[in-house]
Amino acid sequence: MMTLDAIRDCFEGAVPSLVATCAPDGTPNVTYVSQIHYVDAAHVALTYQFFSKTRENILANPHATADVIDPVTAGQYRLSLEYLRTETQGPLFESMKAKLAGIASHTGMSGVFRLLGSDVYRVHAIEQVPGKVLPTPQPSRNFLAALRTTAGRLTRCADFASLLEQTLESLETLFGIDHAMILMLDARRDRLYTVASRGYPASGIGSEIPVGVGVVGMAAREGTPIRISYATAEYAYGRAVRDATEKLGMAGMLETEIPLPGLSASGSQLAVPIVTCNHVTGVLYVESPEDRRFRYDDEDALVAVAAQVGATLHALQADEREEEAPRAAAEPAPVAGPPLVVRRYAANDSVFLGDDYLIKGVAGAIFWKLLRDYVSDGRTEFSNRELRLDPSLKLPDIHDNLEARLVLLARRLEERCGLMRIEKIARGRFRLCVSRPVQLVEMAG
Repeated sequence: MMTLDAIRDCFEGAVPSLVATCAPDGTPNVTYVSQIHYVDAAHVALTYQFFSKTRENILANPHATADVIDPVTAGQYRLSLEYLRTETQGPLFESMKAKLAGIASHTGMSGVFRLLGSDVYRVHAIEQVPGKVLPTPQPSRNFLAALRTTAGRLTRCADFASLLEQTLESLETLFGIDHAMILMLDARRDRLYTVASRGYPASGIGSEIPVGVGVVGMAAREGTPIRISYATAEYAYGRAVRDATEKLGMAGMLETEIPLPGLSASGSQLAVPIVTCNHVTGVLYVESPEDRRFRYDDEDALVAVAAQVGATLHALQADEREEEAPRAAAEPAPVAGPPLVVRRYAANDSVFLGDDYLIKGVAGAIFWKLLRDYVSDGRTEFSNRELRLDPSLKLPDIHDNLEARLVLLARRLEERCGLMRIEKIARGRFRLCVSRPVQLVEMAG
């Protein structure tokens, strides 16, 4: 018996599909639709964009027939459908909305297409239409083998920094994905911040995306993968996020000092939520200049990778909470030269090194605490535990992503400042290394 899983390529949107319905008086109606969406092994969905004859018929008579075509083999299949419901919010709706935006930009119809709902259908039968079918090409890679190797690499990671590196390395070498980034969730500020990237001229470490904006923000908000097969230059990710945020009146939420990495001409995009203990804690985002670079198999594989990242992150967080016993603190290295002026704006914990922006938010508050203790007491060694217990940092009780914030801070210092760095010295413990005198300045506003 043929299953929907076996013909998922037909639902990529590469070839328009036919949908036939019937009015109560027996009058048939046949129309082309840009894409039928695969939901699961027993359901598909159609976009509801306006009150068409097809929708009028379906509301009166919930049975339909759809013809779909495999864009690679030219195989044609006929589906017997039954309309069940219309969804106007939630993961399915938002995923279809994002895909529709990609198709709209690809066809020059961005200002015309607007999703009103997702019409969900049960598939009762699948029939292959007689005709010549081309051979199925050999897959370009073995996803199971790549997943096996990736899982082994990730489970051996001893800290969050190596988890990030191994994830991006595996995506590139095992899955052939050249452009990727990992963003973690700052639930207190309702946005995601970039902690690692690969394949871009600038790393974009510290750049931010509001939750609910763009495919990354929507994947985080809805907790569902979002894949766009036709993005085109008109849907370049960084510009799309900024434009959407400005239209929503949230331009101030974007960090102008750190540009978001992204291809100037993106053809395909896929955002997958990273889940830890049933909570979204981040997003794995990949893109390509090629149209249809990421298909259903790629999506399945990256969902599995993101799940492994989430599980490993949870294990690492539990391990970090059980810090090693402190050792004798090392004597701070002598420093000399003119003082480095570090300014902090309390309104959003923005920290500047001289006149150069470094970081803000919780990571900025952490950095300021470290510097205060260093300047007042000469301390250079700290523990994750004491940061978690410090009420001034206002970390959430659970899923605080502290390790991610420390990695973010360490990488921003590495990129922006050769005078200070953070190095791990034991499980749950780290050292602040400073090579110049520091002068702290609190700024109003």
